[in-house]
Amino acid sequence: MPRDKSSWQPLHKRQRPTKQNKGPIPLPTEKGYQQDNAIPITLQQSLLNVFRDACNKGSPAEIEDILQEVKGHLFNRDFATAFGKEEYLEAYAARWSPSRALGYAQIFSDLSPEISELLENKSAESQSTDNESATLSDQLESQLTLQSQTASDKALNILCLGGGAGAEVVGLAGWLRHLRDNASSPDEDTPQPNISKLDIFGIDVATWDKVMQDLHQGIITPPFLSKYASAAAKAANKAVLPSEVFNVRFEQKDLLDMDAAGVEEMLVNSDIVTIMFTLNELYSTSVAKTQRLLYALTASMRPGSLLLVVDSPGSYSTVTLNGASQKYPMQWLLDHTLLSPKKDAEKGTPPQWKKLVSDESRWFRLPEDDLKYPIELENMRYQIHLYRRHDGKEEKVEEQQE
Repeated sequence: MPRDKSSWQPLHKRQRPTKQNKGPIPLPTEKGYQQDNAIPITLQQSLLNVFRDACNKGSPAEIEDILQEVKGHLFNRDFATAFGKEEYLEAYAARWSPSRALGYAQIFSDLSPEISELLENKSAESQSTDNESATLSDQLESQLTLQSQTASDKALNILCLGGGAGAEVVGLAGWLRHLRDNASSPDEDTPQPNISKLDIFGIDVATWDKVMQDLHQGIITPPFLSKYASAAAKAANKAVLPSEVFNVRFEQKDLLDMDAAGVEEMLVNSDIVTIMFTLNELYSTSVAKTQRLLYALTASMRPGSLLLVVDSPGSYSTVTLNGASQKYPMQWLLDHTLLSPKKDAEKGTPPQWKKLVSDESRWFRLPEDDLKYPIELENMRYQIHLYRRHDGKEEKVEEQQE
């Protein structure tokens, strides 16, 4: 499929909104915009190799037979059966997660400026809190320590809702590796987060424990080399990331059955919450329960944290009101829940969220150079929405500036 050479620009090069238009810059188009690939081909291949070694167990013919069974169950929306066997989970991750992982690595690369700002604000808030309770000598010592560090040199905690199939884990690993590889020659025009450690917490309804563990091990373990490999090959053979900077854990939970206390506990220390190709499925299961989950996220996410939603473009869900059913775009339902000025005004509270990015259709296309993988890879078309949770202080500042 030929590349679309249209004028899509990376997020950090988009024109900033004016004071008259404080909202995000929408970029709707029928075909969608295509991203420039920031992740090098060699790194993309390394990420594919992680899936190849962790999930492709058995001959290609055996894997294809399993995939056909999984596809049949998914077509019938029998998710309990589709994700009910370990071999089904491995086949699903081997087939659909690799392409998405490459796309996710690119998405996080594009969002690096927003994430850098998040970490800088987090560092400043932490320092401010420490200063309030510290003695003068403690404050001076802390300031001297900070002089030898960058403000954004922090651990980043990411909660992946519906992230059991491993695309988020491998994609985030690729993004962090890309940041580390370029740390010595940063782009002066684009703020890049200096992340000391990445902690990922995956939540999903199926038993993805082993898949997640195998992928994590594949990321922190150097690839297998023949004992006859050259000394140069052995010296160059490194893991995608060292284990001390990349941690992954997983819990099996049904998001729609969680109460407010469970959501609050799940969110502890989370800087970013991702819902990748999951929200529309949640809406399809129960609009009411999904709205309740989003309200619980709003109540428990700390100011400054980010909510990232990525899903298929043109996703619709059916809502029944007074006995009449009507379809609404997933984006409309999401904005109606998170960005409701009328409800906030009635309660006398400032807005809970600010939308930073909103694109209805965007493409991630595989590079023209051949990538090697035993199963066919696919381009990824998606919609993306990024929100920042805040306490209303910045809204008051903007109002005063007008």
